[in-house]
Amino acid sequence: MTVVSIRQPGYLPSMGFFKKIQSCDIFVFLDDVQFTKNDWDNRNKIKTSEGIMWLTVPVVYKFGQKLNEIKIANNGNWKDKHRKAIKLNYQKSRFFENYWTEIDDILAKEWDTLIDLNFILIDYFSSKMGINTKTIRSSELNIKSTGSERLLEICKRVSSDTYLSGELGKNYLDEEIFKQSKIKIIYEKFQHPIYTQLGNIFQSNMSIIDLLFNEGEKSKTILENLKTY
Repeated sequence: MTVVSIRQPGYLPSMGFFKKIQSCDIFVFLDDVQFTKNDWDNRNKIKTSEGIMWLTVPVVYKFGQKLNEIKIANNGNWKDKHRKAIKLNYQKSRFFENYWTEIDDILAKEWDTLIDLNFILIDYFSSKMGINTKTIRSSELNIKSTGSERLLEICKRVSSDTYLSGELGKNYLDEEIFKQSKIKIIYEKFQHPIYTQLGNIFQSNMSIIDLLFNEGEKSKTILENLKTY
């Protein structure tokens, strides 16, 4: 069985994103699909003493542009705001110093495109989580179809016989065309774990930095022990 999973490369993704990468044999980054405004492509959440905070990368955006075409709007001070927010809210966490210098260096650089920033962060966190899954960018496959047909074609191109879909895939996937092509669909059943966090109220689905800053090397074991299907 060769399992493939497919998803857009978002900004500072949550642990569920990295679990999906870890759970398959081949992970395809959907980098040439239409950019989604106010979604995970350019933003994510961190935990604060007052709840959650959204960190959003400002972009220069025109309707219909692909994710890998999106430029960052670097005429403001978003980088400083993100760096200050992360440091302020996590500097007291147990393993903050283990990762902060490297993360801060990445965020401090001048990035022209959103996709380049997202990929360098994803590569960094994958390395810290011990994830070695083979990855491919969908733009390398030059597929023109859309929707379920696109996902099916990706599976065929990478010689996969099993597609690991998010649970919401039940609402939109055309299961029949996968069945006709003898490609099995597995729907993810991700159960978010409770781990050490600053503060008294646990907040789930934060950026992966929340897990790393609070659990350090133990983050690998926490991720590995989760079941997705």
